[in-house]
Amino acid sequence: MVRKLCLFYLLALTALLGCQWQMRPETEQQETPATVVIDRFDRLESLYITVADYAALRQMKTDYPQQTRTLVENVLQLGEVNDPEINSRLLVYFQDTTLQTIVNDVERIFERTDDLDRQLTKAFKRLQTMLPGLEMPKVYAQIGSLDQSIVVADSILGISLDKYLGADYPAYLRYGYNEQQRSMMTREYIVPDCLGFYLLSLYPMPEAADTVPELSHWHMSKIQSVVNQAMGRKVFTNDNIEMLAHFRQRHSHTSTHNLLMLSRHQVLAEEKR
Repeated sequence: MVRKLCLFYLLALTALLGCQWQMRPETEQQETPATVVIDRFDRLESLYITVADYAALRQMKTDYPQQTRTLVENVLQLGEVNDPEINSRLLVYFQDTTLQTIVNDVERIFERTDDLDRQLTKAFKRLQTMLPGLEMPKVYAQIGSLDQSIVVADSILGISLDKYLGADYPAYLRYGYNEQQRSMMTREYIVPDCLGFYLLSLYPMPEAADTVPELSHWHMSKIQSVVNQAMGRKVFTNDNIEMLAHFRQRHSHTSTHNLLMLSRHQVLAEEKR
C-alpha cells in the first residue's frame, strides 16, 4: 500500500513537470498536536548502521515499532521485521560505500530541521482550515536507499532525507536521475511533498488511473493545486493546475473536499458557462 502510493505520486510528478473524507472524532481532534515537529528517527537508524550500536536498534524497535517496520519491510524491502536475521541484514545492507556516504551527508545537511518544523506546522494548519477535520500527522525522518521520498501509514508520515540532498548531489547524477527529477530532490520540496503524499493517502488514485494516464494526471493536478494553496505559493504548475486555480476564483464557494472530487469534465463544463 505504502509503496503503491509513493510510486503513483513519483510517476505523476515526473509526467506533470476518490476516497471518502472521514471526519475525526471530536475527542481525537482535541488531541491533535498544535505543531509539527519532525521526530529524528533517522539518528537512531544512523547510529546503528554506522557503528552497530545495538542499544540504538533496541530503541528503534521499542519506541518506533511502526517506523521500523515501514523502513525494513516497505522502504528497504529486506524482509519481515521479526525475522531473526533482519538485524544483521539491515547492518550489511548499509555497508555499501555510497550508502555510508549518504548517511553521513544526511547527518551533516540536516543537522537542524527546525525550519522544516515551522513550515510544516504553517502548511498543515492552513490545510486544516481548507479541510475541516484533517488530523495533523506525526512526522518523522528516516534514511532510505534513494527509493521513496515520503511514506504514509495511517496518520504517520515519514520523510526519507536521502531523497532531498540537493539537485547536484553526486549520487543522484551517478544513478541516472534526470534534471527534472533532481530539481525536486531539494530541501524546498520536503514540505510540499509531505502535503501531497498525505493528501494522496486520503484521496487515493481512482482505480482506472492504472490504465488511463489522463485520470492519473488530473487527480495529481487536483492534489498539487491544493498543495499550492496550502503552501501559499505556486510550487507545482501545469495546464490543469492553472485551470483549477481559475475555477476556484470563479467558484470560491466550492470546498476543497468537493474540488478534489471533481472530474475534469465537470470543471470544463463549468468553465464554458
